[in-house]
Amino acid sequence: MSNITELFGSNVFNDAVMKERLPKATYKSIKKTIDEGLALDPNVAEVVANVMKEWAIEKGATHYTHWFQPMTGITAEKHDSFISPTSDGKVIMEFSGKELIKGEPDASSFPSGGLRATFEARGYTAWDCTSPAFYKEGILYIPTAFCSYTGEALDSKTPLLRSMQALSKQAVRILKLFGNTTSSMVITTVGPEQEYFLVDKKLYDQRKDLIYTGRTLFGAPAPKGQELEDQYFGSLKERIQTFMKEFNEECWKLGVAAKTQHNEVAPAQHEIAPIFSTTNIATDHNQIVMDTLKKVALRHGLVCLLHEKPFAGVNGSGKHNNWSMSTNDGMNLLEPGKTPHENVQFLVFLCAIIKAVDEYAELLRCSAANPGNDHRLGANEAPPAIISIFLGDQLTDILHQITNGGLKSSKQGGELTIGVTTLPALPKDTTDRNRTSPFAFTGNKFEFRMVASSASIARPNYTLNTIVAEILSQFADKLEKASDFNTEVQKIMKEIVTNHSRIIFNGNNYSEEWLVEAEKRGLPNIKSTVEASKALIDEKNVRIFEKHGVFTRAELESRFEIALENYIKVVNIEAQTMLDMAKRDIIPAVINYTSDLADSINTIKATGISADTSVQAELLSKTSGLLAAFSKGIVTLEASLEKADSMHGSTYDHAYFFRYDTFMKMGDLRKIADEMETITGSDYWPMPVYGDLLFRV
Repeated sequence: MSNITELFGSNVFNDAVMKERLPKATYKSIKKTIDEGLALDPNVAEVVANVMKEWAIEKGATHYTHWFQPMTGITAEKHDSFISPTSDGKVIMEFSGKELIKGEPDASSFPSGGLRATFEARGYTAWDCTSPAFYKEGILYIPTAFCSYTGEALDSKTPLLRSMQALSKQAVRILKLFGNTTSSMVITTVGPEQEYFLVDKKLYDQRKDLIYTGRTLFGAPAPKGQELEDQYFGSLKERIQTFMKEFNEECWKLGVAAKTQHNEVAPAQHEIAPIFSTTNIATDHNQIVMDTLKKVALRHGLVCLLHEKPFAGVNGSGKHNNWSMSTNDGMNLLEPGKTPHENVQFLVFLCAIIKAVDEYAELLRCSAANPGNDHRLGANEAPPAIISIFLGDQLTDILHQITNGGLKSSKQGGELTIGVTTLPALPKDTTDRNRTSPFAFTGNKFEFRMVASSASIARPNYTLNTIVAEILSQFADKLEKASDFNTEVQKIMKEIVTNHSRIIFNGNNYSEEWLVEAEKRGLPNIKSTVEASKALIDEKNVRIFEKHGVFTRAELESRFEIALENYIKVVNIEAQTMLDMAKRDIIPAVINYTSDLADSINTIKATGISADTSVQAELLSKTSGLLAAFSKGIVTLEASLEKADSMHGSTYDHAYFFRYDTFMKMGDLRKIADEMETITGSDYWPMPVYGDLLFRV
């Protein structure tokens, strides 16, 4: 491995490269565009394009691509070569400013949710100069936004960039009221922790369900799971460590600051966490991380599973979205300081977040919804489907003081003594870390722990940005008109604490008692993607997205349709895969097993030897009974799919049927199959079982 400091960012057209290679005037102009949000000068783009091309060709690039994030949840790319024919039958390498700024991929086959008809194929990609281009595998990658011919967003990046602008505008209004004249922008920052599973590719290739759906549709628990708690932070297997070493190097080349790696709770589960970066870049980097995990895994004979629940009965995977706000001159607005009760500016931003999360809990829940996450949320390793905020004792005490007439003190942490003289006393944090909370304050940021492991982090972050921007705008409207600023600030904070404390919960979110308590508080408990998607078209939510220029009504309606259509397609594919495996693999295997059992009984009887065949007979009877029930379950599931196929109602009704009829019948079929697996001879069972997949890496 090369020196890490030399390796890091070596394949990125970053600020250092631009400063070295661009003319001074061009560099100054592009920096102003990036740092201050100014309009891009086309003449500057022409110079940048030429320098970028030369840099990429030196790296070995022959093609370039406008890399974008359509509403499929993954990235898309179309490669164009730099070659341009000349009159003498040869070629030259060209790349213009126009080609850098704009691309025209065919948009007809990407999800649009009705924004445009299939025959209206034209779509545009627009260069996002705030996220640096990078080189990978012979290609120059140019991060871009993706929009329709009529200007609607067809991607995740465009609304994210819009939301970042919206939050910055409203946050700067608040800062100015506090006398800040130096900060001109507020930037949201994110550090997304990524969980994933690694399985042996040879075993993976024998599982149709993993190949087609990313999760096991059948599978009885292994004799050992995660109950000994010996996987979490355990010593890395040599094969995994070798994989992680190469993965880190690939990430570092692309400027992804991969920092932390470790075993997660479930067998074969792991986590990677990067250093914080601006939300837009962090989102692009997380897409790079997911793609790199998959590609590097294959080089090591492994397959990376990003599905939220690839294995039943053990922990699933999520993404912990660590979100904060900072000024462009380096101030973290969520840093409470040593005496947070005196830090009124921090408390105002904190109160804005509390109100935003309470008033728009359904929208925030929707931002983490996808079919895979429905298996995970509410299980005993993930936050429940109920949104709440963990603040810890210190901040909760300060909010209590606000409602009781004044801020006087902040609880201090003191020292943590361990009881061993040779070990140092540790400074004690003023709050614990609540790993059960879906939205937890962790020092100087909020950790949104509901985010789906396979999904782009754009959606939760443009949601967070927008709802916080809305509340900050409400605060600014009041404070700008106030005759006495300090009095109005105290009034606002008291109103927030009085009316929105129901969203604050510092206890165990996994407990049954919390479910009861949350219902008493009137907090929504939205258990599936189908119901969660309705938040996208709720008038209250449409209003704020339109107000802050993040989405139009048409764009939101399209995303509502896309979410439901995706749910229908995912469950339909899973059901069809189950039927294929059931009919072509499981039934023949179990028939072979029962036939051999019957032959065994008949052979013994034919010998005339007096022998007890009750064990074989009992096993044959039980297996045959399960097989008959399994066959009926197949018929029932097929009938559900036929009914779903004949439905002509709304997309919502169609998705609802898949959730509460088809999906339930899939669970019934699986239950029978998993029981058959436990009594069928291992030589007969047609696919690798959980013990193989989870422990043979």
